[in-house]
Amino acid sequence: MASNHRHKSSQIIRSFEAESLRKRSTISKIVDFLTSYFGTIGFLVANAAVYGIWILGNSGKIPGFPTIDPYPYSFMNSFVSIEAIILSVIVLMSQNRENQRDILRNELGLQVELISEKEITKILKILKEIRAEQKNSKPDAELEEMTKEIDAGYIERKLEKELTESEKLT
Repeated sequence: MASNHRHKSSQIIRSFEAESLRKRSTISKIVDFLTSYFGTIGFLVANAAVYGIWILGNSGKIPGFPTIDPYPYSFMNSFVSIEAIILSVIVLMSQNRENQRDILRNELGLQVELISEKEITKILKILKEIRAEQKNSKPDAELEEMTKEIDAGYIERKLEKELTESEKLT
């Protein structure tokens, strides 16, 4: 039974990432692909090559290259600006999706921690019972405190209060 419990827990954790990736929309898959491509040295080199050729060609340093955008390269500046806007939006979309996945991971982690807390408390209660059955067993105030159930709602309310107070200060 216990090994089955551990197996199920590890399956949940292992499958979380795969499930999240599988459920992505087509747009998200495209954005992830583009983000992974734009973040490569190949993309940087390609951009440097294109803009280098553009500057050299339009400054007359490449024979036979038609000069369509002389210095100060207003067309190139427009293309660079548009590229920067598109790249920024794609990266922001990817970050937003990653943020949503991080929120789910954190929630999953919290749930696992709460389950672990209950399991540890159960173990401590069993230890307390064993100690009580032994002769010459002295009371252990720390063990008594540790076997009390933790009120996660109380901790959450306390944290929210502290966050609200710190936001007021800023």
